[in-house]
Amino acid sequence: MPTKKLHHFSSLFIALFVALHLFNHLCSLGGAAQHIAVMETLRPFYRNVFAEGLLLAAVAVQVVSGIRLFRATRVPRRKGFAALQRWSGLYLAMFLLIHLSAVMAGRYVLNLDTNFYFGVAGLNSFPFNLFFIPYYGLAVTAFFAHIAAMHQQKMRQSILGLSPGAQAKAILFIGILLTIVLMYGLTNGSSRRHMRY
Repeated sequence: MPTKKLHHFSSLFIALFVALHLFNHLCSLGGAAQHIAVMETLRPFYRNVFAEGLLLAAVAVQVVSGIRLFRATRVPRRKGFAALQRWSGLYLAMFLLIHLSAVMAGRYVLNLDTNFYFGVAGLNSFPFNLFFIPYYGLAVTAFFAHIAAMHQQKMRQSILGLSPGAQAKAILFIGILLTIVLMYGLTNGSSRRHMRY
């Protein structure tokens, strides 16, 4: 199967998981207990041998195919959404490798429950938050930037009077807003008051 098709099909499965994951993180606006309650409801759907195996395989395919596409499409002076697609994809590949490695190490090496408290520890501890806030924030923004770039590339018609380019900008804008809301939910006073180590 061509690299682009592999990349596309693996991205669909990953996007489904990411949507659930971001929804779960949005629940942090209601506090740590709300986040954990939703997480425990969702975990049976994705934390089982079948779903988790598929997800890890999809991530491996996504990272390898993404790096190949990045190298194959290296064109000087690419601008706009074409450049955004390449660089957001490269950041996501790096993030997925690091993030999944940290979660798996937490679970299987340190024997930790990689729940809300594991995820926000770095976000709420100075000076570590100087790294982790932009690290996570850029990952969410890059996810929407990648979707926006693909949308702009494949869409051929206007929707509600918006051209494909305007639609892509709207997707990116929504992603940036969601990033800000998520970072607030994961670092607000409620989260900090409930931190326990």
